[in-house]
Formats: sequence, C-alpha cells, structure tokens
Amino acid sequence: MVHADDEIRARLKRSVTLAGGRSFLHGGPAFPHAATMAFNGTWKVDRSENYEKFMEQMGVNLVKRKLAAHDNLKITIEQTGDNFQVKEHSNFRNIEIKFTLGVTFSYSLADGTEMTGAWTMEGDTLKGVFTRKDNGKQLTTIRTLQGDELIQSYSYEGVDAKRIFKRS
Repeated sequence: MVHADDEIRARLKRSVTLAGGRSFLHGGPAFPHAATMAFNGTWKVDRSENYEKFMEQMGVNLVKRKLAAHDNLKITIEQTGDNFQVKEHSNFRNIEIKFTLGVTFSYSLADGTEMTGAWTMEGDTLKGVFTRKDNGKQLTTIRTLQGDELIQSYSYEGVDAKRIFKRS
C-alpha cells in the first residue's frame, strides 16, 4: 500500500532541486543526463576508420583530406547538465563550441563547410544531426564511450566513418 507521504516524497524527489544540481531529498544528481558526464575530459585521436572516404564524400579536396588524416585532434568536453563546452585543438585550428542539448546552433567544419543542427542525448549516446547550409544534405555524428575510448561515428550520404579517441 502506498502512503500519501510516500507519494509526496516521490514527487518532491523528482522535482525539487538545490543549487549545484543536487536533489533536495537524497543529494544525488538532479540533471536528467548526469550519468553521461563520463564524456568529460580530454580525448586525443588514436585511429580512424574509413575517414578519408567519408571526407571525400563530404567534398573535402585531396590536400585537405591528407592533412586531416594527420591532424592530431584533441577534444576537451565539459558537460554541466544539458550544457556542453567542447574545445577542439589540432595542427590546423583551435576552436571552442558551446551548445545546449536539443538547441539548434551553427558550426563550421575544419574545411569551412557551414552546418546547422543540434545534439541530443539518447541514453548514454550523444547524437548530432546537422544540415549543410550549402546543399541541404544531412550529417549525423554519434559519440559513445566503449571502455577507455570515445568513439565518434559519422554518417553522410551512405558513407560511414569512425574516429577513435583515447583519454589523455
């Protein structure tokens, strides 16, 4: 039998939070995606799969594809609730991207391609769906964790690729 006090306590537990994202009743995380903060940290590219073919499909020229294969990309991810700050450092550029899950924003790829889209959280997976401004075609990017690796998968016009990062 459920008591009225238990029902009230359950409702409060779901809805009342304090500063810092802590639940009023049990002190645990109140953010809906708190478990995914495992993405936080600095990640260095270790290897790629089918990345050059993917870049070719995206329309990246041969010289830029060869350079990108050796970009030594390092990304730093900082998540606070639904807000993300991602810093990308490579041999060719350093940028900082701030976004909120589910909110559309604009972004430029390293080759200058302009995109618009949003990231969402699906379980423990970050999923970005972006549309190219020049041709309206869709790029999907998925970030998952497998052991000590961050797997960043790409899909564009039937070509799939992966970049695998190690925590640094």
